[in-house]
Amino acid sequence: MAQAIDASKDRPSDPRNREVVFPPNRDPQWGDLETPINNSGLVKWYINNLPAYRQGITTQRRGLEAGMAHGYWLLGPFAKLGPLRDADIANLAGLLSTLGMVAISAFAIALYANSNPPQPVANVTTANRVPDAFKSPEGWNSYATSFLIGGVGGAVVAYFLLDNIEVIQRVFS
Repeated sequence: MAQAIDASKDRPSDPRNREVVFPPNRDPQWGDLETPINNSGLVKWYINNLPAYRQGITTQRRGLEAGMAHGYWLLGPFAKLGPLRDADIANLAGLLSTLGMVAISAFAIALYANSNPPQPVANVTTANRVPDAFKSPEGWNSYATSFLIGGVGGAVVAYFLLDNIEVIQRVFS
């Protein structure tokens, strides 16, 4: 095995000897790296379709989408893996924990907004698609408020579905 590895080092045509990490646009003055992961089409498509980078939506919609997703998915671990998972009130305890986590997260975003955050910079993956919403404290505060509203809504919907799963299963069976 070691001989095969040593032999491959002497062959420039071996794919293991190719350079795969470069500075963007081959300019070493950039403080970023272009890798096979962050420069792939699939990763760029995914990142640029997240609410934070999607073009053409308002700051409030960005916050609502992110908040709803976080409120919805946070309930499950709190309800099913928390210390009250075997109690009758596990789902309610999960809901209250989720609401607390969403409120803390929204508060953290609001604190960040008021800390005079630096201007966002485009990188290899986002390619100059940084929305104006994240360029001012007002935009961040609007995002935080919408995140809180969306997070509460997502958590309540998840709680309703989780608490009434038997009824929902009977309706669809």
